[in-house]
Parts: sequence; C-alpha cells; structure tokens
Amino acid sequence: MKTRLNTEQAPKAIGPYAQGIDAGNLLFLSGQLPIVPSEGKIVAADIEGQTRQSLENVKAILESCGSSMDHVVKTTVYLNDIADFAKMNDVYKTFFTEGNYPARSAFEVAALPQGALVEIEVVALNSRCVNRIGGNARSGQRYF
Repeated sequence: MKTRLNTEQAPKAIGPYAQGIDAGNLLFLSGQLPIVPSEGKIVAADIEGQTRQSLENVKAILESCGSSMDHVVKTTVYLNDIADFAKMNDVYKTFFTEGNYPARSAFEVAALPQGALVEIEVVALNSRCVNRIGGNARSGQRYF
C-alpha cells in the first residue's frame, strides 16, 4: 500500500505528482525545486541559496511524516550546470551528519523547471521502519 505525502511546509506539486510517497519501509520524495513555499516561487539566484532551499523542502517533507535527513539513503541531484557541483556540495554536506552521508548521483541536465539551478530527490527510510527494526542512523547501525 502507498500513501501520498503532503505538507504545506514544502512547495505544492506543480503537476500530476505527489510531494512524496510512503511505500512502507521507504519514502520516495519527488524532486524538490528551490521554491520557497510561502512565496510559491524561486527566490534565491545563486546555487548555494537554491541548494539550501531545495534541501529545506526535502527536510520539511521528511519531517512531516516523522522521518529526518538522517534517514536518507539515496539522493539524486540535478544541476543546470555541473560547474556548480562544488558550491552545491558545500551546502549539501551541512544537511547530513558527517560519516552518515547517503549514496548520491549528480547530473548536469539541459534545463530544469522554472529556470532552477538545482533539483534534489531522495529516498529515505520510513521512521516506522527504523523504530520497528531498531538502530540509529547516526551510529551507522544496520536497519535490515
């Protein structure tokens, strides 16, 4: 069974998709653009600000269902310009606990919606799964 994730603390979907899906043990979040939820638009003009906002949106969705950035197992980062990778990475690493970074792929794409410089999607452990099985994401313990 799947459940749609939805929070006002992240941008509304701008098409026929959900902010995320709770699929049992895993949470699948749609790519998050750097849209400020209260503004309904991209405010930051630089890659650092846009990366920060995209990850704040991810964090808000995860927290809305009781999960956290510590439970992220995989990210995919889409960049408008791969030359922005180092600057994106400097902001990205501040959202995760050192030593507990998720797996990641990063790609340059031809264009992103609304002229964004970055879009980030994640797969995370569902907090119910973590609580049921035990373990601590910060400690590096295994969940499965």
